[in-house]
Amino acid sequence: MGRYGSLDYARLTKGGFFLGLGLFVLGATGELVGHLVYGSLPAWEHTLFFYAEVFGLLIGFFSPWVFGVLLPLTE
Repeated sequence: MGRYGSLDYARLTKGGFFLGLGLFVLGATGELVGHLVYGSLPAWEHTLFFYAEVFGLLIGFFSPWVFGVLLPLTE
């Protein structure tokens, strides 16, 4: 058992990356499909899709660094 318990770093890294990728794809496709189908989106939907894209990029970028590099190095 390591310092942080028995964490599966490979599973956490892949899961975090794919969660971020999923959020980004959801935000981007929601924005595109919403504009194609409905024309103009309400401000709250535009903000929701934008935040999904931003958080998706941040989670997808930092998850491999945190769970794949930093935490295993500090064990």
